[in-house]
Amino acid sequence: MSEAANSPYERQQAWQLLTEWTQSESLRKHALAVEACVVACGEAEADRLALTGGERSALLNLYSTTALLHDFDYERHPTAEEHPFAGVRELERLGWPEEMRTAILGHAQYSGVPRITHLAKALFACDELAGFLTACALVKPSRSIAEVEVRSVRKKMKDKAFARGVHREDIIQGADELGVNLDDHIAFCIAAMKKRAGELGL
Repeated sequence: MSEAANSPYERQQAWQLLTEWTQSESLRKHALAVEACVVACGEAEADRLALTGGERSALLNLYSTTALLHDFDYERHPTAEEHPFAGVRELERLGWPEEMRTAILGHAQYSGVPRITHLAKALFACDELAGFLTACALVKPSRSIAEVEVRSVRKKMKDKAFARGVHREDIIQGADELGVNLDDHIAFCIAAMKKRAGELGL
């Protein structure tokens, strides 16, 4: 935590780096959706650890910036050979925390990097799910996350034709690694995204 606490990098710098590398509005919104869910996980973890003041702020800053930057290189380097490795090399060059870089490597199953920290597990558990929940919201007449329910999400997970780019097994495995019930995790992430619905365009 000391490295994160000493990092000069805040959310504003993460957002600038993301927008510099990513022009796609949908990819930017995906980063924000994942951030909403990951920061909510971070808040729960900070509560569990009874963190306050600067320690709590440092943890939430780490969770926020990691989520924002997990796919920042994807537009320039979309192949499995390059993403997220190219981005992590750039983050290392710029001096971003090692815990962040390891978590970003770990969110790609094929990287072979184990997910040890709560941050790494939270990022993996929220990434595909945030994308899936966005897809579920966008097919509603209102295009609103407020109308998305756990029951309908689970039903759509069984529909292979719906949002076929989302890896269902990662959603299931992510909740399992995080040690939470899948339905509870879906509800948790829906609630987190609802709080930032305007920013997410949902």
